Amino acid sequence: MSSLRLRVSALLLGAAVTVSLATACGADDDGKTVTVNIGYQSKTINTVTAGTLLRDRGTFEAELAELGKTTGVTYRVEWKDFAAGPPLTAQMLAGQVDIGSMGDAPILVNGSKTREHADVRSELIAVTGYNLRGSLNQIVVPLDSPAATLADLRGQVVSTSVGSAAHGMLATGLSAAGMTLDDVQVLGQDPAVGASALNGDQVAALAQFVPWPQKLVFDGTARLLHDGGAAGIATFHAVVANERFGVEHPEVVTAFLTAQRKTTDYLNQHPLAAAEQVAAATGLPVEVVYLYNGPNGLVHFDPTIKPQLVTALGELLPFLQSLGALSDLDLGEFVDDRYLRTVYGDEYEAAAASVDSPAPLTGTDDACGGAVDGVVTASEVWFTDSETTAVAKTPTCLLRRIGASAASVRAAYVPDHATGIRLFAESATWVSDPGAGPEDRLLPFAIRADAENYAAARPGTEVIDYQAALQAR
Repeated sequence: MSSLRLRVSALLLGAAVTVSLATACGADDDGKTVTVNIGYQSKTINTVTAGTLLRDRGTFEAELAELGKTTGVTYRVEWKDFAAGPPLTAQMLAGQVDIGSMGDAPILVNGSKTREHADVRSELIAVTGYNLRGSLNQIVVPLDSPAATLADLRGQVVSTSVGSAAHGMLATGLSAAGMTLDDVQVLGQDPAVGASALNGDQVAALAQFVPWPQKLVFDGTARLLHDGGAAGIATFHAVVANERFGVEHPEVVTAFLTAQRKTTDYLNQHPLAAAEQVAAATGLPVEVVYLYNGPNGLVHFDPTIKPQLVTALGELLPFLQSLGALSDLDLGEFVDDRYLRTVYGDEYEAAAASVDSPAPLTGTDDACGGAVDGVVTASEVWFTDSETTAVAKTPTCLLRRIGASAASVRAAYVPDHATGIRLFAESATWVSDPGAGPEDRLLPFAIRADAENYAAARPGTEVIDYQAALQAR
């Protein structure tokens, strides 16, 4: 077995585990108390509706308390925090977690590995959040890196979570650039370790999932080199549950998904308040959380299992098999939406078919005038002297609003001109186009090379930085 496959095994499965029914979860000895063990990843903000925010709001416990009035059972919830999906899977294999949330690649490994043991077999029962383009996985480099494209990483050390969707994104991106994983030195590291390695100049690039790439961008220590959405392969996080636990306690699984749906609705209806709660609970900058979880954010929070996401799992499966991470997995058997159908009732089919943004950016543009409802160029600013954000129809209008305010900017968000992905205005590379309309003369790009290519094809345009864009508004 190659050294890469050995690293995959270690990173995806964690420490060796022994399946023991003696430590399995479920009813306590008195038969009147049921302990529910929930595995979550507090800092993976794509899972907050089944983890951090759900726990912080106490919604699941409230559902169980109501359930107990009917069943006469006392329900006790044990929350277990994990840095990533692999150690969570290890604990599911050991019978120590009943319900857990993780990313799409670890989910496939979870489903495959737990199938080897009937008592801990898992099933995918819900989604937490998704991005159909795949923009939840990105590659960043230090600000002073000479790299302009992925081709410039040839022979360099790239940190990633081996076997993750971010690893797959790296492989896909390199392939599009005429390279393979063998053309770089892949270093398997947990996200936080990799972020430290990038800041310490120990690696040339970091390929990771939410929120790590944009946290480094917000910190001012990195810039975006490659967006995973370039491949157009959806990525998401989801909820898996022990199948046996669901058979024994279907009412508990239904209560969990009911609580998750309520938490999702709360996040989509009160995105700024939800971001502040998640930031307080995790220590992550609220501005970064809001980039992903806010209106028009990089994450669409929706528990329903959409056909596009199941298709994406099928596309990811061969990559993980090539790494020796798993043998095979019958997705038709593994994916099960029966609990969600109970929660949603007749609304489920329509909800699962919709990929509209559950939290569109709306409001009135005070700088240029007019409504921003449904406008793909809608932008947003959060001033330090305000507890709410302000909106604008276009990035140019947003810059006018910022320039006209005496307050400093806490964070400003604009859509990439080429792809529409949400990014920090200050970290964007801007293009000035004097020939465009007065509300569209300043265009933000997430990746400098994209801005340069755009400007090179249009005489009269100029690549500028954020401060110059403010002056040119």
